[in-house]
Amino acid sequence: MFKPIKNTKVYEHIIEQIQNMIVDGTLKQGDKLPSERDLAESLKVSRASVREALRALEIIGITEVRQGEGNFIKTSFDNCLFEPLSVVFMLNKGKPEDILELRSILEIETVALAAARITEEELKELEELLVQLQDTENEEINVLLDKKFHYKIAQASKNFLIVNVLNVISSLMDTFIKEARGKILNNKDNADILMQQHEEIYLSIKHRNPKAASLAMSKHLQLIYDTLMKKEHL
Repeated sequence: MFKPIKNTKVYEHIIEQIQNMIVDGTLKQGDKLPSERDLAESLKVSRASVREALRALEIIGITEVRQGEGNFIKTSFDNCLFEPLSVVFMLNKGKPEDILELRSILEIETVALAAARITEEELKELEELLVQLQDTENEEINVLLDKKFHYKIAQASKNFLIVNVLNVISSLMDTFIKEARGKILNNKDNADILMQQHEEIYLSIKHRNPKAASLAMSKHLQLIYDTLMKKEHL
């Protein structure tokens, strides 16, 4: 199962072995890892190296610690990119426009995939979110509904990597531009325009028209970008 390790960067090899075992199916979601002592004995390394590797795997989002039970492979990897990417973003002094530009690049193609692949059930869920957006006057709730609307589109693309990356971008956006988004939605003219744009996106997806969906999403994201960058430079 585990192979003895002989190298100076021992913890990296422990991480690599565990990742490879997940890829080849030896370890599955929800599986419990051996104890620190058992791993150290199997790999012929120190418990300190095992502890370092397990901590790194937890930060990456591959494993989780359950109090009193041990270390487990996560059952869901929806946020596994967030911690490392957010750290990189901070260290490189990332700007909100970097996130917005990446979001635009991804979502314009994602909505085209969604228009081609969305199921009737997902379409109904998207419509329900749209109705809630129309009926809700509480802007804090609107922000959450807006996020759910875009996340549902990502899920409808049937691409796991896109869902994870957009989820990370959304989380980073919350940190840097939550206040600015609130200001956008508090402007009634902008709120009406945003609502109309969400409707156009939904209808394009409903009519299974990838090109129209991409165009509608492009217009929507451009408005958000222009408005936020204008506020950013005031």
